[in-house]
Amino acid sequence: MPFDLVPDFIPVLVYADDALAVALVLRGVVRRAGADARTRHWPGTADGLAVVRRLAGLPASARQD
Repeated sequence: MPFDLVPDFIPVLVYADDALAVALVLRGVVRRAGADARTRHWPGTADGLAVVRRLAGLPASARQD
């Protein structure tokens, strides 16, 4: 990234800001994709998709999106 919230000389926390940025972007993509796209392209189990929905702050079932 062009800037770091956590300086690179701090061990263990070096990648914390990068991981946070990636997590926020992925959360936004999952939320904006729509229920049909998430269900259609999800390669895993229904339980795994339910976990992704919960982590993204979405309703538990696709009907409620």
